[in-house]
Amino acid sequence: MEFIRVTKDFKVVGIKGSGAFVNYGTEVPALAKQLLNRSNEIPNHSGIEIALFEPKRDSNHLEGDYYAGLIVNDTLNEVPLGMDYLEVTQHFVTTRGKISNLGNLHLGLLEWEIEQGYTRNLDSYIVETYHPMEDEEEEVQIYLPIN
Repeated sequence: MEFIRVTKDFKVVGIKGSGAFVNYGTEVPALAKQLLNRSNEIPNHSGIEIALFEPKRDSNHLEGDYYAGLIVNDTLNEVPLGMDYLEVTQHFVTTRGKISNLGNLHLGLLEWEIEQGYTRNLDSYIVETYHPMEDEEEEVQIYLPIN
């Protein structure tokens, strides 16, 4: 796994959801499916799926907000009914790998972040982008916000 620090700007049109952190594994893909069924309504999208997650602050923080969306190429003034436009500009630590290795990717990135002396930004979204690979398993790019 390769880990790097980046500054990134995401422009996103998405549908907001909320629920228990333990249910994200089923809720977020279900919301993403709803969004993809309406992707033709989103002007100027890049075709890249994205999810944004409220960070879990501590063990007592049991529920959070999230978005399932598509990256758009330009700022939008109007979005489809029931969707939101977000811009997230942030410093991140990031890595990319197979979606089936998602948990290990997150753990490795968190360990590297600590080793490098970075501190988590719990006020900004964790971002994942999803990348279908020809004849291979889908890949995920994880972006953890840092201060």
